[in-house]
Parts: sequence; C-alpha cells; structure tokens
Amino acid sequence: MDDRPSAQPGDRTAENRRLRDIMDAIPAHIAYFDDSWTYRYANKAYAIWFGRESNQVVGRRIVDVVPAEVFDAVREPLGRALGGEQVTYEYTMSDVAGRTLHARSTLVPDIGAAGEVLGCYVHAVDITEQRRTQRALAQAQKMEAIGQLSGGLAHDFNNMLTVVMGNLAGLREARPDDAAIEEFVAPAMQAAQGGAQLIERLLAFSRQQPLAPRPVEVNELILGMAKLIRRSLPETIALHTSSRNAELVAMTDAHQLESALLNLALNARDAMPDGGELRIESAVETLEAGAAAELDIPPGDYVQVTVRDTGTGMDATTLAHVFEPFFTTKRFGMGSGLGLPMVYGFACQSGGAVRIRSRQACGTAVALLLPRTVASPAAAGEAGRAAARGTHLAGQLVLLVEDDPEVRTVVRKQLAALGCSVLEAESGQEAADIVENVTAISLVLSDVVMPGGLDGCGLTRFIRRFRPGLPVILMSGYVDRADAITKDLGVPLLAKPFSKERLSAMLDAICR
Repeated sequence: MDDRPSAQPGDRTAENRRLRDIMDAIPAHIAYFDDSWTYRYANKAYAIWFGRESNQVVGRRIVDVVPAEVFDAVREPLGRALGGEQVTYEYTMSDVAGRTLHARSTLVPDIGAAGEVLGCYVHAVDITEQRRTQRALAQAQKMEAIGQLSGGLAHDFNNMLTVVMGNLAGLREARPDDAAIEEFVAPAMQAAQGGAQLIERLLAFSRQQPLAPRPVEVNELILGMAKLIRRSLPETIALHTSSRNAELVAMTDAHQLESALLNLALNARDAMPDGGELRIESAVETLEAGAAAELDIPPGDYVQVTVRDTGTGMDATTLAHVFEPFFTTKRFGMGSGLGLPMVYGFACQSGGAVRIRSRQACGTAVALLLPRTVASPAAAGEAGRAAARGTHLAGQLVLLVEDDPEVRTVVRKQLAALGCSVLEAESGQEAADIVENVTAISLVLSDVVMPGGLDGCGLTRFIRRFRPGLPVILMSGYVDRADAITKDLGVPLLAKPFSKERLSAMLDAICR
C-alpha cells in the first residue's frame, strides 16, 4: 500500500505558479505553438520581445502576434519544424524606437504517441549585443588591415610626390613667364595634389592621420565654410545654415572638420541633380548611456553638425556600405569612394561618431558628433599671423637628414631658395656625427623613418642630450603614432609632400 500523500489541487496550483515564475525569470524567450500555428504558451520575455503581455499572445495565431516582416522571414523554418525537423535560424526586426534587434531561435517539434507533430517548443535568445560586438570586431580588424596598407603606401607614395611636386614647383619658378611650360606643369601639379589628398583620405579613414585638436567655435567655422560651399553649388540648390545654440565649442582639428563638411556638402550636391535644399545645422547633443553605447562613445555632451539634403536618398543596402573604403554609387571616375569613410575615420579618431539616416526620394541626413568642450577657442588666424611675422632665414645653417637621395635633393633646393645654407646626411648616425662636430648648425630637418640603428626620433633624443637648444623639425610621408611622437618629443612634424611655402612657415615658426 502506498502511504505517500496524493497531490492536492491547491498544491498543483502552487506548483504551476512556481513553474510559471521560473519560466518568466529565465533570460530566454520560450513559447509553444500547436499545429494550427496558434500559441498555447509564452513566457514573459517572449511576449515582451514582441511588445506584448503574455495574455496577448496565448490563443492567438503567430501571424497575428509577430510583425509582418518577421513572419515572412520565419514562415519557411516554421513549416519545416511542423514537418518534424528541429530548426535553428536567426532573424532581425525593429523595436518601437527604431533600433534593429537580432534573435536566434530554435524550434523543437512536439511529437505525439503516434508519431504525429502536435506543435513546437520555441527557445529564442536576444543576440543583438553579440551582433554589435561582432561588427565592432570585424570593423577593428578591417581598420587594422587598411591602416597597415595605407601606412606603407603613404610613406613611399608621399616620398614620390615630394619629388614630383618639388621638381614641378622648381620648373615653374625657373620659367615663370613660359606659357608652354605652365600648360604642362599646371595639370601635373593638380594631379599630384590629388594623389596627396587621396592618401590623406586613406589615412583619415584608417584613423592614422595626425590631428591637431584644439577648441574650435563650430558655428563660426560653419559660417566661414558656407561661403566656400555656396560657390561649389549650382543655383538650383539652396543653402541654409542654422544653430540651436549660440556657442558651440568642440575639441577637434579645424582643418579636418572643414574637409569633412566640404565632403558631405559635395555628396549632398551630387544627390540633388535636379536641385533641392542643403541645410547645415548645429546643436548640442546630450547622449545618455544607451545611445552612447550604440555609437561606441562615452555618454555626455557633443557638438552635433548635421548636413541634410532633399536628394535621392539611399536604400538599406547602400546604407550598410557607405563607410566602407572605395564603395561608391557614382559612375566610374566621378568619385573615389573615400569621402564618407574619411568623415567616419575623422570623427572616430576625434572621439566622436557619425550617424546617418536616409530614405529614398526623401533625402539624407549625416550627423557628425564631436566632443564638446568649455575651453575658449584659439584665436582665429594665429597660425597665419605667426607665419607672416617671418624671420631672416638667410645664412641659417640647416642639417638636412634624408635617406632618399631624390627627396633630399628637392628639399635641399627648397631650403637654398629660402636663403639657408645646407649640410646633408643620409642616415641618423651620420647626422649625429655632424651635430657633434659642427657647432654652427642652427636647425636640424630630419626624416622620421630611416634605415640603420638611428631613426629621426632617436636622432632627436640624441640632440636633446647633446645640444638641448638646437631646434629640430621632423618630416615624414607617414609615421605611426604621429601625435604621440610630436607630443613626447616636443617637435613639430612636417607631412610630406610639402611646398616651399609650408616649409618656410614651419622654419619661421620654430626659428623666431
């Protein structure tokens, strides 16, 4: 005789309630639907995932619960599961806030005693964060690969451009009144400058370009850029600027911000072949933790600059690729595919982000977010005034250190044209020997990347110890960690290719 007490109805009710509480506490979406595609059970997480309460799911057909785009995507695996096959699949959908959500779902058939399929058990999990992490990892790997490629390309290519542009400038100066020479020099110089800009955009996308961040009054910069942008637009496109805040100071590189705005404006122009409206808007944007996490930046206040057009817009497929290098929808020869990637790279390197929204036939809005600062912006035009002060370069003895003989020849001619006397060294070690023995040297202009045991950085450290007061300028077609080098060594970095005028301004700034 079995003396165990039989389960009482009240006990079963408490047990069922406990089981429901357990199922609702599980961080997974659990449900059951029968062979008529009707839900017979849904835990709390499953219902919330579709924006409903559990009692709004049970007893209703699947097509009446899930969004139409989700049902269309999962109809085929649902049918396979009701055919007796265990199925795992993934799908995406948008929540009420417009964010894209990702889920992975497994359907396990409920097989009856006679082998028939009675329904399916559903086990699903939210993999949105996993997908975001995977995208971030893939982007980081892509950035690293492109950074390595663009860095090596920039170093060699910019050295070549230094030679090309230096010799073209020399030819132009030697024959200033020769129209036949100018006819050939002008397009060649323009093409060389285009090559330099292409490398600069590659470095910008891969976040390898050296930045000079400082407090910048964004509204003032936008008004200044509006004049240039206006000249680049046809009369059929109206340009408007507006700001919700009187003072917007961002910590950024003013030159790169101007380039980013110009790129966005030209993209907007190309998207409005029949005319339209281009708006440049600025405002303070405060990002809470959730919104900041989606952009992978810290929460806080940002200066948001939005370039908005009424053009053709983009579909979802195009939007997914707009920040990839060399991706373009323009016909061949009309765009490099580096405009938006450059903007994206600049924003990320500045500690900010880019948001883009677009609808076909309605237009596109690209929002550039940059860290806001309360520091006062630097006085406008200070760099130009410093260069205008000038110094007497005639008679200055400059030690030029460059391992590439053709580049060395070009820079030597530029220095001589500025009135400097020049000593040359083709390695860091040779330069160190000259510094030790020639006390008349008043400045050292050295390449960064050089073969042998002593590069430009090592040479600078040697000079700091041996002759602390001797000015040093480093130059390079590309150098990794350029910002750190200039900060740690306390020396300016002159990016190749450079003109005689840029070299003169640098010499004036360091020698005055």
